[in-house]
Amino acid sequence: MDPMKTHGAFSWSELMTPHPQAAADFYHQLFGWTVQTMQMPGGPYHLVKVGDTSVAGIMSLPADAPHMPPAWGCYVTVDNADETAGECEALGGKVLVKPTDIPGVGRFAVLQDPQGAVISVIDYIDE
Repeated sequence: MDPMKTHGAFSWSELMTPHPQAAADFYHQLFGWTVQTMQMPGGPYHLVKVGDTSVAGIMSLPADAPHMPPAWGCYVTVDNADETAGECEALGGKVLVKPTDIPGVGRFAVLQDPQGAVISVIDYIDE
């Protein structure tokens, strides 16, 4: 199974923190992760690798969410982020971040289930 192509599979993890470089250094020491830093429009994005495989990212907290605590989030692959966001609402959940393009990667949304748990979904660009 390829988690980047399988609807319903957990496929990515991402840490949002006020100190991404310090977090990258911490996890490097803790787990031996290597980190490749890429410049993105919102600031540096730290791509986390285990061996040669990219498994996660570390980034700054969004500027429009100053009171958000640092947190790891996970992404679930879906066939269509827009349809999944609509299904979430139809089932009583909320769309916290509407479906949005990530250039060169795919389209994601942040959803909240009726109990309040938050999860992100993503449909990756077919390569």
